[in-house]
Amino acid sequence: MSNTTTPITIVGNLTDDPELRFTPSGAAVAKFSVAVNRRTYDRQANEWRESGTDFHRVTVWRSLAENVAGTLSKGMRVMVVGDLKQRSWTDEKTSEKRSAWEIEGSAVGPDLTFATAVVSKVSKTGGSAPGDETWASASRTRPEVPAGAGAGTGGYSDEPPF
Repeated sequence: MSNTTTPITIVGNLTDDPELRFTPSGAAVAKFSVAVNRRTYDRQANEWRESGTDFHRVTVWRSLAENVAGTLSKGMRVMVVGDLKQRSWTDEKTSEKRSAWEIEGSAVGPDLTFATAVVSKVSKTGGSAPGDETWASASRTRPEVPAGAGAGTGGYSDEPPF
């Protein structure tokens, strides 16, 4: 995998609810997919035409992951800012080399072009996200962190648990 990244911003619709999980040491990670409709301008017809849809897989970490999972749901139009990265692996069954492009998100928010939102600040120490009544059922539970493996000790892996 290359160490270089490409900054990217996309605007599209969530194809499903974000999936929130936790690493063994308790770091939150959420994955979701965004569908971006491509449009081109047809000068002869003097109108915009749909020219396909691109699907982007997005991963976000820590408090952003928890806030995304507690706030956004399938169908919502969102903006994602992050780095485009290529992930490579060898298929265990066929031994073929495979790769996929993914976005590691650094900022995610609702697109307010056709919607409104109420923004509430989340406590830095609380770690909870909006929608607490659905929060527990929408995510897997945070694992207990062994003594000495807390934040800042490097006790977590940046490898997503799914």
